[in-house]
Amino acid sequence: MKTTVDIPDKLMSMAMKFSNAKTKKEAIVAAMEDYTRRERVLRLSAAIKRKPLNMRSNEEIESADLAESTRQLEVFQSRES
Repeated sequence: MKTTVDIPDKLMSMAMKFSNAKTKKEAIVAAMEDYTRRERVLRLSAAIKRKPLNMRSNEEIESADLAESTRQLEVFQSRES
């Protein structure tokens, strides 16, 4: 999308320096990508705070893994008998 904007020279110079951009377009795209990425993380973080993810604890996962391994071993042993 073509857009004409008036960006202060010092701000553009700093953006180009920090992003290692060779062109103004590269600097602007890098800045917009960075801003968008950070904003998405902040919004996701806020959404998780409002409604936390219901994830199992490590102990619950290990317990389920042990139960499944025990079940598989019993099935294997019953086939061998």
